[in-house]
Amino acid sequence: MQRAAARVLRGARSLRVLTPPARTPQVPTPPARTLRVLTSLVRAPQVLTPPARTLRVLTSLVRSPPVRARSASAGTPPLGLLYERHGEAAAVVQLKDLEVPKLGDCDVHVKMLAAPINPADINMIQGTYPLLSPLPAVGGNEGVGEVLEVGRHVKALKPGDWVIPADAGLGTWRTRGVFPQEMLLKVPSDIPVLCAATLSVNPCTAFRLLADFESLAPGDSVIQNAANSGVGQAVIQIARASGIKTINVVRDRPDLAKLVERLMALGADHVITEEMLRKPEMKDIFKSIPRPRLALNCVGGKSTTEMLRHLQPKGTMVTYGGMAKQPVMVPVSAFIFRDTRLRGFWMTQWRKDHAQDQESVGAMMDALCQLIRRGQLTAPACTEVPLQDYRAALEASMKPFVSSKQILLL
Repeated sequence: MQRAAARVLRGARSLRVLTPPARTPQVPTPPARTLRVLTSLVRAPQVLTPPARTLRVLTSLVRSPPVRARSASAGTPPLGLLYERHGEAAAVVQLKDLEVPKLGDCDVHVKMLAAPINPADINMIQGTYPLLSPLPAVGGNEGVGEVLEVGRHVKALKPGDWVIPADAGLGTWRTRGVFPQEMLLKVPSDIPVLCAATLSVNPCTAFRLLADFESLAPGDSVIQNAANSGVGQAVIQIARASGIKTINVVRDRPDLAKLVERLMALGADHVITEEMLRKPEMKDIFKSIPRPRLALNCVGGKSTTEMLRHLQPKGTMVTYGGMAKQPVMVPVSAFIFRDTRLRGFWMTQWRKDHAQDQESVGAMMDALCQLIRRGQLTAPACTEVPLQDYRAALEASMKPFVSSKQILLL
C-alpha cells in the first residue's frame, strides 16, 4: 500500500501543511511554486453530480447485506435499527434483533463500535435520497467497527483491525454484522474512535471539495455556507492546515456568539451570518484576504446567490447539498461578465467512479488520518447516545440549529 501511495505522490503537486512534520513516510519536496492545496496527495478527475434520471437508476444498485429480523429467544443475536418501509425516521425505525449470515470465504464479521446519524441517513429512511437500500434495511451509512473474524480468503484484514464502510448502504446502526470484504476499508486503530466513526463521509467530502475544483495555494480563500455542519467543520480544519483562509457563513441563532467562538477555535478566519452577506461591511473582509476563488454551497436559496457575488471572476461554486430545499439562482451577469463556474459534487458518486482506483482512495484516507494524528483534524461536535436511546438521537438530529452530531454507541 505504501509503495502504491508513493507512486501517486511522485506524480502530483505538493501540499504544505503549516505545522511541524509528523513521523510519516517521507516524500520528495517540490519547488515552492508548485504548492497546491492537497493535490500532492491526490488529483482526481472532476466529478459532476449525475442528472436526476441517473440518480433514480442508482436506487437499485445499493449493495447492502441481507437483513432479517428474528426473535430474541434465539440466543443473543445482534441488535440493529431496522426499517421495513419508508417514512419519518421516528415512526418507521425500530430496534430489533438481527440474524447474522454465515461467514463466507470472502466475508468479514464486524463488531460495530460507533455510528453517526447524518442527514443522508434520514433521507434514505424517508425514501427521498437518490440511493436507497432494499427493504427491510438497517439504517446508517457511516461508522467504525472492529473485525472479529474473517473468511479464509480474506488477506487484507485480521481480527482486531478497525474498518469503516467503503461505500453507502452498509447499514451501520447495528451491534454486529457480516459484510463482504470489498465493502470495508481498513483504518488505523490509533486515531480517536469518534474521528474514525465520522471519517468516511464529511472529511472525505471536504477533502475532495478543496482538492478537485480549484488549484488553491496558501493565502487563497474559500467561502462556504453551512459552516457549522460536519463538512463545514472539516473544510475549516483542512484549509487551515494548508494555509487557506476561510469565510464561513452560518444562520443567525440565539447562541451565535458561542458558535462563532467554536468555529474560530477550529481555525476559521471569518464567521458571518447570512444577513451579513448583503451588507457593505463585507468589503472590509477583503482588505486583509483575497476574494475567494472557491465557494462551497450546501444550502441553496437567496443566501447562496449572495455568497456567489463575492467570488473572484472565473471563480467556482460547488454545490454538494440543499438544506434549504430551494433552487440555486444565479444572475445572468455572473456568467457573462465574470465567467462564474457552477459545479456539483456527490461523495457517493466519486466513490463509484473510483471503485477501481484504490491508490486515490488510499492516498485520501492516509492524508486525512495524518491530519487526525497531528491534531489538525478533529471529529465534529458530537453527542454520544446509547443505541437503546435511538429515538431521542433521531429526534435531536432533526432539530434546527443543532450543531452537535448524534453518535450511536454500539
